[in-house]
Amino acid sequence: MIVQKVKAVVFLSLFVFLACLGSEVLADPTSPSYQIGPSDQLRIFIWKEAELTQDLQVMPDGKITFPLIGEIEAAGKTVTDLKKLITEKLKKFVTAPEVTVIVTQSNSRQIYLIGRVARPGPYALGAEMTVLQALSVAGGFAEWADEKSIKIVRRENGKEVQLPFNYKDYIGGRNTEQNVLLRPSDTVVVP
Repeated sequence: MIVQKVKAVVFLSLFVFLACLGSEVLADPTSPSYQIGPSDQLRIFIWKEAELTQDLQVMPDGKITFPLIGEIEAAGKTVTDLKKLITEKLKKFVTAPEVTVIVTQSNSRQIYLIGRVARPGPYALGAEMTVLQALSVAGGFAEWADEKSIKIVRRENGKEVQLPFNYKDYIGGRNTEQNVLLRPSDTVVVP
């Protein structure tokens, strides 16, 4: 009984903490390992070259168009990789370019929460976010949620796969492996 109460307090604490953070923090596009993706918003600043500073959105094909150098592949690169690529290409036109790349908005890594959660909708996917963390970010369960029949819907090898998540089991210390890491485009369904 005490173990269940401790688990409930830990979950509630985690819920409050993550709810305060908001989904934008969890995406952490400032992480050195964050890979830029389609629809991400970038700010590219060239020191002492104000006319080259740009706010850009990565196109669906993963490319951006930058003055003087044209189209370049941004998707799949880290901020550091893109900075190096732009710096190298700008050297033909600008003496010793000092380039800064910032992901101002992460749009490429999203998950979706639908059904009986407090705030359904799309959320930025953190570097590592579990089902439980996603439920916390969405404000927890709405009234009458079926906490035993949650599904994670994802595509694997071109086919839709549904993974079960039983919140009651998880909180009770059973089937903890069901709290899987979410992937981009996963949908968490709370009936």
